[in-house]
Amino acid sequence: MQYQGVLNKMQTEFGNPIQYYLAFKNSFIHFNQLLNKEIQIQFDGYECLHCGKEKKIFRQGFCFDCFNSSAEVGDWIMRPELSKAHLGIEDRNLVYEQKVQLQPHIVYLAVASDVKVGVTRKTQVPTRWIDQGASYAVPIVEVPNRYLAGITEVHLKGLFTDKTNWRKMLTNEIMAVDLFDLVLKTQDKLPTEVIPYFEQTNHEVLHLEYPVEYFPTKVNSLNLDKSPFYSGKLIGIKGQYLIFDDNTVFNIRTYEGYKVKISI
Repeated sequence: MQYQGVLNKMQTEFGNPIQYYLAFKNSFIHFNQLLNKEIQIQFDGYECLHCGKEKKIFRQGFCFDCFNSSAEVGDWIMRPELSKAHLGIEDRNLVYEQKVQLQPHIVYLAVASDVKVGVTRKTQVPTRWIDQGASYAVPIVEVPNRYLAGITEVHLKGLFTDKTNWRKMLTNEIMAVDLFDLVLKTQDKLPTEVIPYFEQTNHEVLHLEYPVEYFPTKVNSLNLDKSPFYSGKLIGIKGQYLIFDDNTVFNIRTYEGYKVKISI
């Protein structure tokens, strides 16, 4: 059976374990059903997720021109403390920025390898944690806009990393910590204007289970630009990665905008 289309991040459904789906224009793949099966991946060109043109992907599924012009990839996406929609100030498209920035956001702790602090829209919980491959996660504080979440994250970066060690995540080297206790210790480190929201936040720790037959002891990342064809037996899915039995891992998110043929 062969599927063909443009890669976009896998859609997920919370469960025990997480369910993973790769959606194409006219079909989809339920990867959980393909564990222990041989899968072939063939690179077949590019298609920008924004303009739809067959142009080389620059970053995050966008061609160079779209990445430098689209409101969907403004600097405030990666650095929420730069958000200005609450002030009525436009970055690239104020209507879009108000829609995304002026809604409840969660500042959280997640453990995919080490303890990481991060920011996400409330509507993206637990999807954001699943995409990062977190084994467990907890909200620190819920705030009404992205700016407040951003300045909170900045305050806490001295205590926690803001990056996930993807190699440790995929080999299941997970730090054992009491997340609830860590959350309590952040309260006096929060920005003054954020502290009132702390007591209103539900600090429930969420555990996540992934469909992995067994974890590799080391991993090598598949690069479609250098290796346009790959074949291997799928043994797991975690974060946005497919894990194969020869220690190869494939990050679907990295190759958004790449056209592929996938054969089962």
